[in-house]
Amino acid sequence: MEDLDDFSSFSFEDFEQDGSAGSVDTSSVGSDVRLPNGAALAVVDADQAVRDYLASQLGEGTATVGSLTELEHRLGLGPVVVVLGPSCTDPTDLAIVERWSRTNPEVGCVLVTAELTTALLHTALRAGVKDVIPAPIDQMQLVDTVGRVAEGLSVVRPTSPLLGGGLGKDFLEPLEGEPGRVISVFSTKGGSGKSVTATNLAVALSRMSDRPVALIDAHLQFGDVSVMLKLQPQHTIVDAVSQIDKLDPAMLQQLMTVHQPTGMMVLPAPLEPTFADQITGEQMVRLVELLKTFVGHVVIDLPAIFNDVVISLLEASDDIILVAGLDIPNIKNVKIGLSTLSLLNIPKEQLHLVLNRADSRVKLDVGEVERTLQIQAVAHVPSDVVVPISVNKGSPVVLSAPRSGVARAFEQLAARFISGSPSSVEPAAGRRRFFGS
Repeated sequence: MEDLDDFSSFSFEDFEQDGSAGSVDTSSVGSDVRLPNGAALAVVDADQAVRDYLASQLGEGTATVGSLTELEHRLGLGPVVVVLGPSCTDPTDLAIVERWSRTNPEVGCVLVTAELTTALLHTALRAGVKDVIPAPIDQMQLVDTVGRVAEGLSVVRPTSPLLGGGLGKDFLEPLEGEPGRVISVFSTKGGSGKSVTATNLAVALSRMSDRPVALIDAHLQFGDVSVMLKLQPQHTIVDAVSQIDKLDPAMLQQLMTVHQPTGMMVLPAPLEPTFADQITGEQMVRLVELLKTFVGHVVIDLPAIFNDVVISLLEASDDIILVAGLDIPNIKNVKIGLSTLSLLNIPKEQLHLVLNRADSRVKLDVGEVERTLQIQAVAHVPSDVVVPISVNKGSPVVLSAPRSGVARAFEQLAARFISGSPSSVEPAAGRRRFFGS
């Protein structure tokens, strides 16, 4: 091998020499490698030169084996990240990876390939591979990717088919009966509490409902959902849209990030604002329609603007939550927004007004606001310091402060979309959590 220390010029042509695929004792896989969750680390490839090179980029303690079957006995002993070399693109190997993704959530696979094609990416993601890295290899990218995958692995195998939200387990089956309900959370003014409402509503629904819940961050330029839920996503809406013509439920589930405390599935916003221009309203609607086939509720956090994406998603929604703060500019913008929604022929019965910081002493009467807007609020969310605290902690109020008035308001709002009446569902503090405490 030549120039193995030159990561920028690395090519798998350097590994065309013959190499043995001898067995290695994997009882101490990754024992010297410090990964999140105490995950172990192994490199798999039929070519020993490739195995040795990849292992050298990951540090001492990385085990190397010639085939996936040599790792079978290691499964179930704890989290392990498996770095797959280019020889593992064989259909037989990908079939093994797919089986592991369904039965062993403590295993996460990263594929390193000499040439990344759309077909290979599609096949790998469907098989359960968490990420694909093309040559030339960048050492920092490889190490960072392995760390992210390790962080998302299950330490204990889930016992419920819904825990894990569809990743690292059997894929969620298509819904029986009615398709999922689409709820868009919208505001005509930034800073009204729209994203706080969307995240808390989605979390509350996932804890109340017996059907899976998905949350989409459609604020494509500056989405905050991942931060508010303390997520480190491996994939975003960009990855889903790039495969839109080949996307199916199984692949879409693999592209989503699981909110571990609830099992809710999240499709995060792009990491870079420039990606927003690559996404159309039609593509977003197609993602929503696909999600509706296997989740009971799709909650969408929309930006405070009317554009192609927002209008398309509003028109595709079953319900629209309008979030307004108690100040004159906010109320003025909401009134304009209501007029715009009327021009879009969106039925008024689909609109639900939420007044945020509704107990603030700002000399605005709630009743007068409702009369001005000609719509009655379905929820009054009080002002409380628990909200900024929860945002900074990355834990929604319904989880971090379940006894607060804010949490009760969001739980009652969520109850409307399950039973049709907030009074018919017990408050969170008095009923058994579907996903635990």
